[in-house]
Amino acid sequence: MLDSLTVNALIAGPPVLGILWSAKEWISVSKVKLDGHPELLAKQDSKAQRNAQDIVSEMSKIARTIQDGAMSFLFAEYTYMAVYIVLFSLILIFFTGVPTTVAFVVGAITSILCGWIGMRIAVYTNVRTTHQCWKDLKSGFDVSIQGGCVMGLSLVSIGVLALFAIVLVFKRAFHFESPEAMFEAIAGYGLGGSSIALFGRVGGGIYTKAADVGADLSGKNDYGLEEDDYRNPACIADNVGDNVGDIAGMGADLFGSFAESTCAALVLAGSSPDLASRWCALMYPVLISSTGIVVGLLTLLLQSCIYPVRDMPSVEKALKGILVISTILMTPVVVALSKYCLPETFSMGEGYEEVQWWYCAMSIMLGLWSGLLIGFVTEYYTSHSYSPVREIAETQKQSAATGIIYGLALGYLSCIVPVLSLGLTILVAHSLCGMFGVALGALGMLGTMTMALTIDAYGPISDNAGGIAEMAGLPETVRGLTDCLDAAGNTTAAIGKGFAIGSAALVSLALFGAFTVRARVATVDILNPWVFTGLLFGAMMPYAFAAWTMKSVGTAANDMVKECLKQFPKIMGPEQMTPDYERCIRISTEASLREMLAPGALVILSPLVAGLGFGKNACAGLLSGALVSSVQLAISMSNTGGAWDNSKKYISAGGLGKEFVKGSEAHKNSVTGDTVGDPLKDTSGPALNIVMKLTAIISLVFGSAINDFSSPNGGPFWLH
Repeated sequence: MLDSLTVNALIAGPPVLGILWSAKEWISVSKVKLDGHPELLAKQDSKAQRNAQDIVSEMSKIARTIQDGAMSFLFAEYTYMAVYIVLFSLILIFFTGVPTTVAFVVGAITSILCGWIGMRIAVYTNVRTTHQCWKDLKSGFDVSIQGGCVMGLSLVSIGVLALFAIVLVFKRAFHFESPEAMFEAIAGYGLGGSSIALFGRVGGGIYTKAADVGADLSGKNDYGLEEDDYRNPACIADNVGDNVGDIAGMGADLFGSFAESTCAALVLAGSSPDLASRWCALMYPVLISSTGIVVGLLTLLLQSCIYPVRDMPSVEKALKGILVISTILMTPVVVALSKYCLPETFSMGEGYEEVQWWYCAMSIMLGLWSGLLIGFVTEYYTSHSYSPVREIAETQKQSAATGIIYGLALGYLSCIVPVLSLGLTILVAHSLCGMFGVALGALGMLGTMTMALTIDAYGPISDNAGGIAEMAGLPETVRGLTDCLDAAGNTTAAIGKGFAIGSAALVSLALFGAFTVRARVATVDILNPWVFTGLLFGAMMPYAFAAWTMKSVGTAANDMVKECLKQFPKIMGPEQMTPDYERCIRISTEASLREMLAPGALVILSPLVAGLGFGKNACAGLLSGALVSSVQLAISMSNTGGAWDNSKKYISAGGLGKEFVKGSEAHKNSVTGDTVGDPLKDTSGPALNIVMKLTAIISLVFGSAINDFSSPNGGPFWLH
């Protein structure tokens, strides 16, 4: 067993190292000089005849516009978040007390800080990635990965340090009846992180797809423009949206998962006298995340040796290799932590009196390897390297309708293996350690979060790099390299979404288990009318949430199309007017902030209304229904949209033959599918993660109040 000093050093040391490494990588990115590599200009490329400094100046101007748009959106969104934090804190103080409210505010601020850091480095790195692709592929890849790892390492490092600081402060500043009571208060940290994730995912998702769909419908379909043609007024908003949705949104989502799974595991560990009496055993869940930072650093060092980037096919191998290496390295770390932090045997409550240390290691490894499996299954169904997406492309030769039918079927089929993996992980982990095993499975899946976030942030950085190359008029050779980086990023983005959905499911179940302990729910019996009523409503919630977010994208995209079509005659005509990019950015910003309120209210208020108004049995039913329904819908929507997107790219690249490239009927049909799929894969699907997690964490934080507002048999208090 490790002593307290060693445990504290193992918790605090890796995050400090992670922050220092992030700072080093940020400095490395800043050292990239935007000089245009004048000696490397492709002389044969007509667009390269312009003076290098003119091109660099244009690149910098475009990058500044993207940066200003991203930051103005964040400022506007954070203003809404500040109001929410203040109002919800008042509710928390009344129902739960000061400690939970403090933890909630710290969690929310930490999530906001991590999102801001991620956005800053992403919009700083994008133009430098473009510039380095002007030199060679490896240089472009290296700088984009450096930018991505700043987000991955800093987010997890700051999250672990903030949580550890709360634990230490709460031990000294507040008096709690037991460790379990303290960690129930600290669960507010997870609530704060998940609340910000709701706004980041929903608001960011609406922003990015309103701009993307609007740009596609007005530019591609009506005027035949390229994706990032500088004449399209929505193209800058589209590039801003990539950062808003995939950097701030995904970062807040996975930060929320980390905070919630750790809090759930701490609550359950605190309920065991055997674990609560030993500091190293009690801090075991936090140690898993902190040591994951060191594993991430080692992965980055090994990647360049094992998977060097030399040509275009090696880019995708390197990105997937990062996940594989980190998963392999994390496995022995998990075993060692379990061996030296946990007692040989300990009790986790009735039915789990003889839990052995290796049961916990097994639970974590199941989550760890299930995450990797879910990622690769997601890739199989969404990458055009495999048959499912190619089948969709074949059907799009005939019509858009057949492609949409095949895409929907593909999404439903793609649920099978992930659900089996999650089911097996839950079954074995719960059989070994009870709900504590499920919480550890979630932490295992998030054990490689530093690298998952690194390759996720890489995606929008490389996507923006391609957009800047197109808009600034760089040589065709440069755009070919940025397109290569972007194509690999699309595949890893799909893997990241599968990873996030799988971890959200395990986190939600772990939080549900902690809620049943706090609200004193002994059994969830679906024959109970209140449970079944809650179950039906919970299963309906993801559909209502998805419908509202999809309609929001449609409404905002319609406004964007109108604005673009109003500008196009003057842009394309003899006047050659400069596009009003700021107007389109403003449309996306205003629409996303306006439209995110109703879905957010549904998720936040539903468990409170069910629990406080209709009792803990109805709340337990609601959480069960929301979890089971959200998992299937999130996987199918994300994979359907991803498959349609890559089908379009496959056709554009000549996968069906030269007669079916851009301008052909098949390509137009694929654009229709891609446009329909945009809100599915980037707005509604990923945001369902928050439906699962936020409903569960709210119920956990308000668990005692929900129990007080219930009758002795778990029904509503007004039937008492």
